[in-house]
Amino acid sequence: MPQMTVIKPKSATVIKRHSRPKTDAFSAKTTTLEIKNLHASVNNQPILKGINLTIKSGEIHAIMGPNGSGKSTLVNVLMGHPKYEVTKGTVLFNDTDILELEPTKRAHLGLFLGFQQPLEIPGVNLGTFLRLAKNSNLKSQKQPEISPADFLKTLKENVAALKMDDKFMHRAVNEGFSGGERKRTEIVQMSLLEPKIALLDEIDSGLDIDALRIVAEGIKNYFEKNSPGILLVTHYQRILNYIAPDFVHIIANGQIVKSGDRSLAKELEKKGYTNFLK
Repeated sequence: MPQMTVIKPKSATVIKRHSRPKTDAFSAKTTTLEIKNLHASVNNQPILKGINLTIKSGEIHAIMGPNGSGKSTLVNVLMGHPKYEVTKGTVLFNDTDILELEPTKRAHLGLFLGFQQPLEIPGVNLGTFLRLAKNSNLKSQKQPEISPADFLKTLKENVAALKMDDKFMHRAVNEGFSGGERKRTEIVQMSLLEPKIALLDEIDSGLDIDALRIVAEGIKNYFEKNSPGILLVTHYQRILNYIAPDFVHIIANGQIVKSGDRSLAKELEKKGYTNFLK
């Protein structure tokens, strides 16, 4: 696996991938999400026009592109949003073609989507919602359910790590939450559900500097502990100051037009997308 250095502000500690402690998750069988010639449309309007991309455990991929290029469409299609129609291609989660599976089944396999704009769910307690989701995943894997007491302890630890107050556990899902609180809640959910492949759709949008740092730390901590594959959709290079990707992909007009390492994101920051839209 390639060595990766995560760059933080000068006052922060530099974390290198080779220093990550080896865990059972890290040494387990590699999970692969393989996207082959994926085409998708909305209301008969083609959006994705042949996406080819492979994401494996222990890899961080950043995908960048201008508005309307297909970034959010891609992750929503992968998670099974009914708004989108797949017209061609395959998506393999290890050996399973997931395109015919309901979103819940995809989640049970180990796929997770962190939303760009998480919705409010009035009347649904956040703690209860997360415990039921966790137990649903455990049941699908033929594992025993987590007890309410054990779950509460784990939830409190994850909430504290994201610098959130305990009171959020007892409120309705995202109801009255600020944009930053909603994004932190998405990372709490990811940490609890322990996906093998995490799709994060503009998780940095709308965050101030402090909230961005906290969210990035949450993502990085989960990555260091569990070594999932991560697909990070972003408009800006700034989150990559905290989370250094192994691969950067530029998507334009529904296709990946260039791939590279982190230097590609820096090039975009300086020159913009003009050279890639021809």
